[in-house]
Amino acid sequence: MTEHEHDRLDELANRFLPGRVVRKDLVRQVKVGASVPVYVLEFLLGKYCASSDPFEIEAGLTVVNQVLADNYIRPDESEQAKAELKKKGKHRLIDKVDVRFVESDKKFWATLANFGSKFVNIPEETVYKYERLLGGGAWSQIDLVYNDLDDKAQKTPFYIAGLKPIQVAAFDLPAYVEARQEFSRDDWLDLVVRTIGLEPTEYDLRGKLLALTRLIPMVERNYNLIELGPWGTGKSFVYRESNPNAILISGGKVTVPQLFVNMSSGRVGLLGTWDVVAFDEVAGLQMGDSTVVNMLKDFMESGSFARGKEEIPAEASVVFVGNTSKPHEELVRTAHLFADLPPQMIDPAFLDRLHYYLPGWEAPKLEARLFTGHFGFVSDYFAEAMRQLRKNSQVRAIDADFSLGSHLSARDERAVRKTVSGFVKILHPHGEWSHGDLREYLEFAMEGRRRVKEQLKKLAAHDYAKTAFSYVENDTGREIWVEVPEQPEILDVAELVDERDAAESSGLSIAELIAAGESKTVEFKRTARYNEYTGAVDKNLERGIVKSVAGFMNAAGGVLLVGVHDEQHITGIEPDYELTGNNGRDGFENWLITKLEKDLGKTPTASLVDVTVEQFDDGDVCRVEVKPSNQPVYVGNNAEFFVRMGNSTRPYNTRDAMDYIRSRW
Repeated sequence: MTEHEHDRLDELANRFLPGRVVRKDLVRQVKVGASVPVYVLEFLLGKYCASSDPFEIEAGLTVVNQVLADNYIRPDESEQAKAELKKKGKHRLIDKVDVRFVESDKKFWATLANFGSKFVNIPEETVYKYERLLGGGAWSQIDLVYNDLDDKAQKTPFYIAGLKPIQVAAFDLPAYVEARQEFSRDDWLDLVVRTIGLEPTEYDLRGKLLALTRLIPMVERNYNLIELGPWGTGKSFVYRESNPNAILISGGKVTVPQLFVNMSSGRVGLLGTWDVVAFDEVAGLQMGDSTVVNMLKDFMESGSFARGKEEIPAEASVVFVGNTSKPHEELVRTAHLFADLPPQMIDPAFLDRLHYYLPGWEAPKLEARLFTGHFGFVSDYFAEAMRQLRKNSQVRAIDADFSLGSHLSARDERAVRKTVSGFVKILHPHGEWSHGDLREYLEFAMEGRRRVKEQLKKLAAHDYAKTAFSYVENDTGREIWVEVPEQPEILDVAELVDERDAAESSGLSIAELIAAGESKTVEFKRTARYNEYTGAVDKNLERGIVKSVAGFMNAAGGVLLVGVHDEQHITGIEPDYELTGNNGRDGFENWLITKLEKDLGKTPTASLVDVTVEQFDDGDVCRVEVKPSNQPVYVGNNAEFFVRMGNSTRPYNTRDAMDYIRSRW
């Protein structure tokens, strides 16, 4: 990429984030054949290739490759490197340095990961200067010397004479936030997409948000994510290469000591030492025993684990990524979207801890055109930004604009809020966003959690019956329902049309129906037309009544109770009376029948609907008995088609409606 190929976003990034961005195409060039983390390569590129001149860049790349050849040691070359160091007396190398204080020795010792030594002398002033060395370690450029005087038994001859961290040694969050204010939301979104190596011009907004969802575990504490889909879509890249605070475990056996605490040594496991623990190739994952699943399940819920006598809090996010054995359409139709997980993980209580199911089948297979040739954040700088932002929480971000629907359980609400919080922290670290931005994140968050619930409903229908997710606009009171794209609209008609259930519901009293809760033959509505936020008529609420009645007609029939909250208590329809001419019950009944006749037709309304109102201490409740129709019933002039499925009423497009009609009638 030559200078004239830089675009407007490149100019913005270099103007407001000087030294914090790097050309991602150069990273890929050097990465080929080098088993070095991306953030290490980006350090070298920033040092030797900080130019737009193609000749200077070419010369810099030659230097970078030579530095890697001379200074980077692979783990299998450690003994050869030690011998070379003894022979020469000094050597500069690139390695990960992890420092610990040993009380018995009253001194600090450094561990060099690839060099293969756990007892390397390091000056105290160096440790205090770079405190990150004590907190998980840092990749560094090291000047290592061999001292013959200490080449004796029980002594170590290796000394660090000089050290320069490659990872970010200091991070200025206010400066990061200030830089964000110079970008629009969409520009910042594109910059983050380029940071993970993708070219945003090749993706629509949904594709960008899907890619960014992989980053939420890095910026949100105790966030549980699963992504399953075809191979080759880059599911594991961000956890393996771009963030030094994440660790990727590829298949194999997982044990309690590995994840939690090793009781013999007292060493805390991965969940207590990393920000993100990701499990790759999850289909081949082997849990050591049932204790692993149970402890992991508890940790994913509480953010702590007990091992021995102590309760240990930890903030690690847990990620599962893997490939699907069949197309997702087939899994949805014949099994469920968790079918490729190990058997011990297909436990509804375990899966219910997942905050988001990322549909990996929507991510395109990676090819050359999808990789960016532009500037993105230096990976380690961005990783440190996310680590700093983990300390804050934006789970209340939606409260001023939206309210969550009553069908969401406490776990559902927590999952949705954490996902929105993650998007807000990644894209709006300055704390400013628009109503439209927040709506996008909210709907995206609800979709991912509902995908989990829809599969749980297949595994344990009785425990996970409520899967209809909605939110309410606080300013208008309008309720919006969020669907899952791949969820099939057509299921076995025998599952939908159960005349026995409808008959049983019809024979119950209102009190008994409320106590039993909503089902595929019972639905509650708080009001028919009164908007409690505006105090006026709400056409969307009226439309909701008509849709529900039509849905019952096209399925097994049922009972609609108006004046009842989803949480199974009476609210009363007295507010509706005031909007129907102050004629009380009679006026309300006449209005409702007229509305149904207008939108559904006089014949089905007269023959299939019976409306009554019953008085209770907490208010009046309208009972609408609906019989199943012997032919399709459509709503309004646009002939919309609705069917009651499970505990929600769903719209059908033309193709699905025709398929359903052929099966139903």
